[in-house]
Formats: sequence, structure tokens, C-alpha cells
Amino acid sequence: MVQLEDVIVIGAGPAGSAAANLLAQAGHRVLVFEREHFPRFHIGESLLPTELSSLARLGVDLDAVPCLRKRGAVFIDERDGRRTSFSFDEGLPGTPGHAHQVERATFDHLLLQAAERAGARVRQGHRVVEVEVGDDAVRVVAETTEGEPTRVEARARYLVDASGHKALLARQAKAIEPYRDFGRAAVFRRYTGLRPEIAAELEARGEIIIKIVDDGWMWMIPLLGGQLSLGLVKASGKVEAATLDAEIAASALIQRLTAGAEASPAACIGNFSYRNTAPYGRRYACIGDAACFLDPVFSSGIALAFAGAEGLAELLGPALADDREAEAELMAPLGEHMERGYEAFRRFIYRFYHSGLVDNILLAERHGHQVFRQGVISVLAADVWRDDNPFQDMLLRARRWR
Repeated sequence: MVQLEDVIVIGAGPAGSAAANLLAQAGHRVLVFEREHFPRFHIGESLLPTELSSLARLGVDLDAVPCLRKRGAVFIDERDGRRTSFSFDEGLPGTPGHAHQVERATFDHLLLQAAERAGARVRQGHRVVEVEVGDDAVRVVAETTEGEPTRVEARARYLVDASGHKALLARQAKAIEPYRDFGRAAVFRRYTGLRPEIAAELEARGEIIIKIVDDGWMWMIPLLGGQLSLGLVKASGKVEAATLDAEIAASALIQRLTAGAEASPAACIGNFSYRNTAPYGRRYACIGDAACFLDPVFSSGIALAFAGAEGLAELLGPALADDREAEAELMAPLGEHMERGYEAFRRFIYRFYHSGLVDNILLAERHGHQVFRQGVISVLAADVWRDDNPFQDMLLRARRWR
């Protein structure tokens, strides 16, 4: 007879590992299915300051790894020479003053190992092929991804879908709603062997560089060991290796930073910007990219993933203890909480592409009021669950954003 778990988590990325960790810390039986074997490569190396408190709860110390401290963000437009810097330590009171730039293979593996230390059981190399959410329990069937396929069946009182872009439950229910007004795809590569003086320059403050280009933007993320993650996101037109190569060739800054470095082959990702219109229900909830994925221009993904995982654990833990996990509206408070964060970033991203926000705020030499600039920095830091930010209030008050 299949043993009944308290919770099955699909996916061991940041959202899934965080949820498994917190639920296991609370004494619940947690089983995680992950299709890959960690460590594995993943894009999205730039973290945000609000994640520091989450990492402390999860028992992960990035300074001990070590990882590069990220002090803020720089926006540049080589077409006219404008350049501005936003330091996290200049945000509103209470906004943490730094974040980190991480190797995602290492970072995600650390999160998974922390979940295992907390007591979660993890089956790597297992792809979920069947999900059945019933009135009395959840049934999941997973298949091994190496060698002769072997199927494993598990049952639980509750299911957490943290399957990332695969958004398993949302696609099964045809509940994916795309955002078509943001970037449509990304193409990227990694540079290794940066010249020592360039590595020292980039590591001094560890800032992400956002370069504005026609109908899109580029990222430059420094990593320890003389590495640079570089990518291009476009809202229209072709997004392929040749597009990236053309932008690199036209940029004096990129040419200077990468001279003499070794470039990896270019890779592309799509599935940009969508939301799950059914993120929770009877005996299940979706978190991380399985609930919503937004254009990564402001690096909000992991901050939102952690917020979803923490909110889920706070609601689900007591419900499991009281046998209330089958309530269809159990995660309604989480949905409301997350909507504030999603909405703040959705509106910020929309204005990035479709208004004067880049010229009037992100590349502006001055802002009318210091507190307004502090508010911009706090949103850039993902400190979006507060009620004293005039910039965020402006974003949320607007009647139309798309």
C-alpha cells in the first residue's frame, strides 16, 4: 500500500525547495519530485535584497559559499551616453542594502540540500507524468529519466506545483494566460576568463547592468571567478544568436568588458510572461513560475518564488495540523498577497516597454523628490509589500496599464 505523504512538491527549484524546507521544518512529511539531477545549469543569476530574510529562514548563507555581493543596478543607454545607478542601500527605510549574484547551479543545489537537511525527501531524476487531485487525496505518478523508465506512485494530502515554466497543473487545466506586451524571448551566453582588471571593476560593486536597446534590453551580470552572464530580451522581431551577436558587436561597452574572454554558445528561452488563472484549489496550490512568470528585466522571479513558498507554508502547516487542507479557498489569502507583488511588477514592466519610464525615471539624472527615488529603489529590491512607497502607489493607482 502506498504511504500517504502530507505534501508532494513537484519541482525542486527555488520555490519548490523553499516550500519543502519550511513544511519539513514544521514537522510535515514532504516528498519532492525533480526531473533533473542537481547541480544543473539555470539562467537567472541576479538576486534581490528581500530574499536575504528568506534565505536565513531556509538556512542558506550565500556569503559563506562565497557569492558576489550585489549593491544595486545600473541602467545605461549607449545610444546617447546616459547612465544611472540605483544603490539598494538608498531605498526606503527597512529595504535591505544588498543582494547577491549567484551561479544558479550552485544556488539551487544549496536550496535543495537545505530542504533535505530540514527533513524533506527528494527524488531527483523523476519526471511527473500523471497527477490526479481527488476529494480525499492527491495521486502522483513519476517516471525515472535515466536508464529503463521506472514508474513510482505516491499519494499525499496536498500537492504543491512548483514545476517552473512547465506549469504542470496550469497547462493541464488550460489555465495559462500570456502577457503579450512584454519581452517575448531571451537569447544569452556566458563569458569566462575576463581580464583581471575587468573582473575587479565588475566585482567592486557587483551591480547588474541593464543596457537599453531598440525594443528591448540586455543584461550583464558579473559572477565571481571572472565570469559574465550576458543576454538580450526583445519585445518583437527575431530573438536568436545572430540578434545577440549584432548587439554585442555594436556595443563599445560589451566589447571592452569581454575582450579576450571565452564565449559559450548562445542559448534561447521562450515562454515569457504569463499567469496561471487557477493557481490554487482543493488540495493544491501553484507557486513560483508555475503560478506566474514575468519578464525578468527587474529580476523579480526568485523574490516572488520565495514569497509564494513562505506564504503557502504559513497557511498549509496549520491546515494540515487541523485536517483543513481540503478547503478549496485555503490559499485565497496567499493569492491576494501574491497579487500585490505581481501587480506591482506587471505595471513596472509594462511601463518599461510602453511609456516614458525609462527616460523619465530609470535614466533620469534627477527625481523630483528624494522619497520618490527611494521608492523606485525599494521596488527594484522587491520590497513591494509595504504601504509607504509613493512610486509603487503611483504604479498601482493608474487606471490602465495594458
